[in-house]
Amino acid sequence: MAQDYIAALLGPWASQLTMESIFLRIALSIILSSVVGCERSSKRHSAGLRTFITISLASTTAAIIELYLLDIGYAASWMTAAVVIGSSMISGYSILFSSRSQIKGLTTSAGLWACGIIGIAIGMGLYTTAFIAYTALLCSLSCFPFIEKYLKDKSNHFEVHLELKSKSDLRYFTTTIRRLGMRIDDIELNPAYLNSGLSVYTVSFTISSQELKKYKKHSEIIEALRSLDYISYIEEIN
Repeated sequence: MAQDYIAALLGPWASQLTMESIFLRIALSIILSSVVGCERSSKRHSAGLRTFITISLASTTAAIIELYLLDIGYAASWMTAAVVIGSSMISGYSILFSSRSQIKGLTTSAGLWACGIIGIAIGMGLYTTAFIAYTALLCSLSCFPFIEKYLKDKSNHFEVHLELKSKSDLRYFTTTIRRLGMRIDDIELNPAYLNSGLSVYTVSFTISSQELKKYKKHSEIIEALRSLDYISYIEEIN
């Protein structure tokens, strides 16, 4: 079995199931998950600090209990498997569908599930594995959004939430899009706004003009469209 480097540095007690190691594992679980939870809370996501701490703490405790049961001679209890399934179900409930045809909470949902797995690793005394996974998770949540935004802005395909003042304005909109050098791939009427007096659509585009591909960002294209009189509101769907 591969040796855990952090456990080796701390000493034999860190690998054994002692009161000191239990306190260490629970403290680490709370500290690491609270940092991830704070990152999500700062961006006003539904699952924040307390949710992440609770998921990680429950996972760590389940792993410790399973190790204890194995240590006293019981067969595997499948507690960690139950925790993985439970955290997957809870994270699934954090996925929301907005009235603008946007799926929200996917990253938070994945983060909850990952935090549960990291909690199990801590509970099992796999400190090095837990820290590597934790660093990767925190980097992906904090650093990658900037890269993701850059790649999306460079993409030739994007989707918008469009609110027109009248249904008859749709033909003017499609004509304008073609003149700009873009192709409409799909237009879907949003039923959530049927009684609002507005004609609301989800529209998918492909940029076909070479000039637009080179020089225009999605935000600049949308800003130009926003200036049209018959458009009440428009924004890119992320």
